[in-house]
Amino acid sequence: MPAETEHQQLLKLARSRSLLRESEIRAQGLSSTVVSRAVAKGHLERLGRGLYRHPEARWDEHLSLSEVAARAPHAVVVLVSALQFHQIGTHQAHSVWIQLRNNGVPPRISYPPIEVVKTGIDEAFSKGVKTHHLNDIDVRITTPARTVVDCFKYRRRVGLELCLEALKDLLASSRHRTTPAEIMEFAKLQRVSSVIQPYVEALS
Repeated sequence: MPAETEHQQLLKLARSRSLLRESEIRAQGLSSTVVSRAVAKGHLERLGRGLYRHPEARWDEHLSLSEVAARAPHAVVVLVSALQFHQIGTHQAHSVWIQLRNNGVPPRISYPPIEVVKTGIDEAFSKGVKTHHLNDIDVRITTPARTVVDCFKYRRRVGLELCLEALKDLLASSRHRTTPAEIMEFAKLQRVSSVIQPYVEALS
């Protein structure tokens, strides 16, 4: 049996992934030339700088989150995008909302559109943040309680109506089982205790 060509190796690798990063291609010893040729022939889709996908690869409904996370691994998915991921409330995310550090540079992504919030609180990148493996990409997303508290912190960006709906939905959810104490813990972290406490007390 003849040895696989570089082109065949590349397509085999791409078929085994929902999303394929350039670093994975290089790790297999495949050249940039074979990648360029595969893209030109339509055998491989270039989603953005350093990110590819096989036309027949399978992916789930969280593809947009995965694409952004692959381009911005230090970012955390937050706010409306995190609400939608956790199925809290009824609002749909028309952009991927991410959190960066104050000195962080937003990734240059033409699609999907992104919305960026920044913070100088170091714990905001670890406390209430979990990693989910989506479409072969590690995606860091805020937990349900942390997400709702973040909405109140950035209520001028997302709207108070969204915040109240999300809080009510979360406290009533038997799936997430979030307590008022857990919400207030994150409210302290995000320095919005005085803002959110009256609403938590009214809904508890």
